[in-house]
Amino acid sequence: MSLVAHGGSESQHRPSPPIPNNGFWPDIEPGDFRDRHRIETTIPEGRVVYALGVAMRDVNRQLAEFQARQHDAGVYASDAVPAEPWQMPGDTTALYRQAVYASAHASILEAYRDYSATRSGEEAGEVKDEAADDYRRNSRWAVAEILGEPHTTVELI
Repeated sequence: MSLVAHGGSESQHRPSPPIPNNGFWPDIEPGDFRDRHRIETTIPEGRVVYALGVAMRDVNRQLAEFQARQHDAGVYASDAVPAEPWQMPGDTTALYRQAVYASAHASILEAYRDYSATRSGEEAGEVKDEAADDYRRNSRWAVAEILGEPHTTVELI
């Protein structure tokens, strides 16, 4: 389940300017996030910007060593990262946006979980929790792809 836009005029919503990043990773545009993830216009812009900022910091932290290795190799922007033979140009930047957007969407879903005491409210909250988990997984998978790691790691204890 997602927060899908419905009703209302798009002119009522004015997205914030791009959120500046650290120079290596792209700036993040709240309007692009809203469009791609169909975030309801009832979600305040401040909440969207906050969720994207938190997601950016988290993904940047996960990719800090990758970014340092790229800098050591003379690559100073995600768009300039050499593509693997199986990749298309720009995949690193696209995967970064996917990781940030998915993480932010999960955060928004969790923040707007329905705490109604009714059975239908409880079920709607569970559906949002499952969707948030899916978005968090998608974010982790995008980071793993940037790092060249498998999506799942299994260890025997």
